[in-house]
Amino acid sequence: MFKKILVANRGEIALRIQRACSEMGVKAVMVYSEADREAKYVKLAEEAVCIGPASASLSYLNMPALISAAEVTDAEAIHPGYGFLAENADFAERVEKSGFQFIGPTPESIRLMGDKVSAKQAMIKAGVPCVPGSEGELPDDPVQIRRTAKTVGYPVIIKAAGGGGGRGMRVVHTEAALINAVQMTKAEAGAAFGNPAVYMEKYLQNPRHIEIQILADKYKNAVYLGERDCSMQRRHQKVIEEAPAPGIPRRLIERLGERCVAACKKIGYRGAGTFEFLYENGEFYFIEMNTRVQVEHPVTEFITGVDIVKTQIMVAAGEKLPFTQRQIEIRGHAIECRINAEDPFTFTPSPGRITTWHTPGGPGVRVDSHIYTNYFIPPNYDSMIAKIIVHGDTREQALARMRTALNETVIEGIQSNIPLHRELMVDANFVAGGTNIHYLEEWLAQHKR
Repeated sequence: MFKKILVANRGEIALRIQRACSEMGVKAVMVYSEADREAKYVKLAEEAVCIGPASASLSYLNMPALISAAEVTDAEAIHPGYGFLAENADFAERVEKSGFQFIGPTPESIRLMGDKVSAKQAMIKAGVPCVPGSEGELPDDPVQIRRTAKTVGYPVIIKAAGGGGGRGMRVVHTEAALINAVQMTKAEAGAAFGNPAVYMEKYLQNPRHIEIQILADKYKNAVYLGERDCSMQRRHQKVIEEAPAPGIPRRLIERLGERCVAACKKIGYRGAGTFEFLYENGEFYFIEMNTRVQVEHPVTEFITGVDIVKTQIMVAAGEKLPFTQRQIEIRGHAIECRINAEDPFTFTPSPGRITTWHTPGGPGVRVDSHIYTNYFIPPNYDSMIAKIIVHGDTREQALARMRTALNETVIEGIQSNIPLHRELMVDANFVAGGTNIHYLEEWLAQHKR
């Protein structure tokens, strides 16, 4: 096992990794930008290193600064968390070439799955069901592009091969709009991701977003930890996640999980990863794989009892997975609400000083957050400041616990999206379960303030 790990991230995930290290008897070196000097995990740290000014490009995205911090503190490994450089194959490569262990997949796996075209081709070979679409990158020839769209059937969606986080996508309903949409998406993809390649898929009208969590070691052992339903989204950003997915037959999930495990073994995957699917009319369609720990990993931890972050660290240190598929049991139901510092209905960011922060408690309640009373939320980063996660024996009990937890939570000095979550937890369609990925956007349009 490692003696010391550098945590190359910020916010609640930095604290989550710090806690896992503490439980494992591993020293954690925390990094911070000048804007994050007062963060809870920095105050708790045995060792902390300032890696630059507030701008992420000069701190959390600064590869030489992060590797230097690992060198000066004698860390043996680097955990990238999620976001920032977590899925950057060049960073993983530089970490390993500098003599440190990257706590995540190999650079080759990140590259393969980070390019949506090569990822889809790898999944087709592994027998994972995919959305109908172009066989690879779209060519420049407009005639071929139109022919592909006709074969797939309108509406289609044009996606950036190097995209992610809901960016680099454009839905096309008619042939007249097709070529212009492809050219615009290519230009945006080149500017945003440094890769102008785009591909085409059938645009599913009312799908759900279902994902399968996997863990794998370097000895080709792999397991899946059930599924999560992440369909409550706004602008392709998840707002509420739950596990298991309501109303989907277990045999379908088991068959899909087995295929994901087989795919991991085929590509030699190591670490934690998530296969993301659209689900419509009883069919699953692969859309992408996230080669890192997910924001929503706590719901899976609640229903399986598996500590995903600690397992990530163990397999990166060369240990075998400590459990087999047969030992994974799904127990009860878990729900997570992402708490953001923003207006609950206009979504305008609300950075500033927190004057009161009171967290909920009680059976089956977990709060992952790096904030505290008198903490100043900087305006430089993502607006998520906490996650409230609950677990119950049934979905009904989990919903009741989440309503109680949200009512107990007090946050003053800034605005938060807690009022939105309170309304959604009593919304009849969400309570019934199985809402699609467009539901929240439509709900917000009807409930304009």
